[in-house]
Amino acid sequence: MLTELVVKNARARAKDYKLADSEGLYLFVTKSGHRSWRLKYRFAGKERRLVLGSYPDLPLKVARERKAAARKLLADGRDPGLEAQKAKVERAVAAGNTFEALARGWYDLQKNRWTKVHAGDVLGSLEKEVFPWIGKLPIREIDEPLVLSVLRKIEQRGAIETAHRVRQRMSAVFVHAIAEGAATRDPASVVTRALKPVPRACKRPALLSLEALHDMIRKTEAEPASPLTKLASRFLALTAQRPGMIRALPWTEIETVDWTSEAPCPDALWRVPAARMKLMLELKHDQGFEHLVPLSAEAVAVLRAVHALTGRGPLVFPSNRNARVPMSENTLSYFYNRCGYQGRHVPHGWRASFSTIMNEWAERGGTPADRHVIDLMLAHVPEGVSGSEGAYNRAAYLTRRREIAAEWGTKLFGIFPEPAKMLGWPCR
Repeated sequence: MLTELVVKNARARAKDYKLADSEGLYLFVTKSGHRSWRLKYRFAGKERRLVLGSYPDLPLKVARERKAAARKLLADGRDPGLEAQKAKVERAVAAGNTFEALARGWYDLQKNRWTKVHAGDVLGSLEKEVFPWIGKLPIREIDEPLVLSVLRKIEQRGAIETAHRVRQRMSAVFVHAIAEGAATRDPASVVTRALKPVPRACKRPALLSLEALHDMIRKTEAEPASPLTKLASRFLALTAQRPGMIRALPWTEIETVDWTSEAPCPDALWRVPAARMKLMLELKHDQGFEHLVPLSAEAVAVLRAVHALTGRGPLVFPSNRNARVPMSENTLSYFYNRCGYQGRHVPHGWRASFSTIMNEWAERGGTPADRHVIDLMLAHVPEGVSGSEGAYNRAAYLTRRREIAAEWGTKLFGIFPEPAKMLGWPCR
């Protein structure tokens, strides 16, 4: 058997030569002086050779360990030479399947679905927050602790919401890699609950109990203000849609409401075209993503009161200066602030109020599956949903959505006067 000293002193000769160790392991020395460890073995009745590595990068002790590993493969009926070739191929594939390479591939596939601003934000967050730490790693080698360590760096500077957004984007990359055959699992999906919860956004505070909302409604409706402002506030509260959608609401989107009588309208509907929805760019042209808002009796009553004011114009809630221009985005915000709700409740906060209160109601009533229905009512569209799925979701659970809208309307405004009475109240 060889010693480290013998191996170290092995010098070039006129011809290549070998120094045998044991069990087929030998040091091969070329006439140029290059030394490498090789293993001679037999597999399937044939003599074969396997290069284990170069000396001194691979010392004698490690060469013997690799020989032992190769002989174990032989004992298991596997060819160590073939296994080495497979490992080499896997390393080469892994070198091309780094997280960064796959993330950029995912981004290239997705970017045309986004606005330029959003696309820039997605790529910028990966380049800044993720690539410097794990971008060069083969994606198969990235596990949950490694993903969490990347996100903790973001958390440590107080950017909790950014950490959650980056996690979602990392998860999308892993899912893309799984589909490409470059990964087998998504470690980013596992670490969700390990992150700090996202604090309530300061720009969108919301009241989350019926008692607090009733107090707010009393105060705002007692405040001298334009009836149209108060009616817009009621309609926003009842539908829990985005304020921008309501400000620009045209009368043509309201369906199955009889404006000439006070008869019930059980099928009253607000149909919002995809072009007006908060969607990725490509989906705004897909009518499968139009949004249906069932209107409760309370919401219909609001619209009938508004119709007496603005029914001859194109918009439901126009500016007080021009019937063809939407109400200012600041009108309701300033109104709430004037009533003492600055930092406590904003127009967009009605969505959180509705979601929180009605989800709690569903849990107490033994219908937790209503969470999905409530998400549909809020027009939450999951990433990756196709047009056909959007078309299905458009009308999915419409009967249950009407029931929830009716329950919400009763809970919120059942104790208050009919909206038509606001038309004679004091104006500011």
